[in-house]
Amino acid sequence: MDHGQGHGMMMGMGPSPPPSSPSSSASSSSSSNNSTTMMAPHHRNKMMMMMMHMTFYWGTDAQILFSGWPGTSPGMYALSLLVVFVLAVLVEWLSRSSLIKPGVLNDVVSGLVRTVLHALRMGLAYLVMLAIMSFNGGVFIAAVAGHAVGFLVFGTRAFGLVKS
Repeated sequence: MDHGQGHGMMMGMGPSPPPSSPSSSASSSSSSNNSTTMMAPHHRNKMMMMMMHMTFYWGTDAQILFSGWPGTSPGMYALSLLVVFVLAVLVEWLSRSSLIKPGVLNDVVSGLVRTVLHALRMGLAYLVMLAIMSFNGGVFIAAVAGHAVGFLVFGTRAFGLVKS
């Protein structure tokens, strides 16, 4: 990820204040509030690694959902796009399917199963949302396409899967 162009901010921290001007006295420059300049080099590198994009960007160098994933390989990036696409399709399937038929289970068991399915659907939806928060354009397109395909297949009558 390229952080030198002002695209990112440190997670959990606001932007650093500008460094002291050269005309300021030695005492004021030694007590500078710019914490990254006073850190040891290895701490500064850790802080730079924690930066994330705050605007959309294009490219295969992204971190999606997990630290270090998908890495720098274009093949792994394509796999991560496929995972996001499938997660979005699954969210649409769970949103539109009626896996519990009325009268098959008693009310308590039916309610518990529906609750578990709802929790699963929400968990998957939040994973898709977190993937989009990588601000990678390809991930955004994969998520929207997954939701669109899922809706087409499970939410419309286009494939005869939805009963009237």
